Amino acid sequence: MAEGAAFDGVSDQDLLARHVDGDPDAFGEIVRRHRDRLWAVALRTLGDREEAADAVQDALVSAYRAAHTFRGQSAVTTWLHRITVNACLDRARKAASRKTSPVDDTERLEQLLEPHESASAPAERNDLHRQLIEALGTLPPDQRAALVLVDMQGYPVAEAARVLDVPTGTVKSRCARGRARLLPLLTHLRPENAGGGKESEDGRNRASGTSVPPAAGPTDAGPSDSAAVKGGGGRA
Repeated sequence: MAEGAAFDGVSDQDLLARHVDGDPDAFGEIVRRHRDRLWAVALRTLGDREEAADAVQDALVSAYRAAHTFRGQSAVTTWLHRITVNACLDRARKAASRKTSPVDDTERLEQLLEPHESASAPAERNDLHRQLIEALGTLPPDQRAALVLVDMQGYPVAEAARVLDVPTGTVKSRCARGRARLLPLLTHLRPENAGGGKESEDGRNRASGTSVPPAAGPTDAGPSDSAAVKGGGGRA
């Protein structure tokens, strides 16, 4: 039987309820469905694979233990992303307090690229990804998280606000400040925007020519990395 086939047609909310009721496999299915995007968000927020794996582990353990507190006021995926982003921000703040520098040398940047990404993607895409992650690493954690959700993961501002548990105006402000800081570092990556053409806002309140260039999709960020999901699957 294919992985997850036993839960075909079962909603995330029902899976969470089954987990609370003692189903030993329900939470593992939730992890299987959502780990790719959680891993992508963590990696792009923290800019470090080891830290991202630990943040996802922390988030999944927290979700496993706190499932009984879920009240259905948002989608399960929103709830999971909020827990993951909070775990990432906690780790980023701790790293800042230790005065560590995120993504500060070529070797660490190379570690951000999955083997299949390096082997198959054009060299210029790899270079763009390196420069983007390096630039994001210069931002404060709150701005970084907002930009990752809105500009890289494609969340509308309102949804990002629910994930981060802040007002929409706060998300817009963090994105605007983050873009302003990134623009001098990333303008050369988007030469097609140099002419100042008018872009569609696409529901995200973006200023023309200032959005973060999109990176690889969620599945390119390394969902197969077993470290990203340790602690999940109902065995926390």
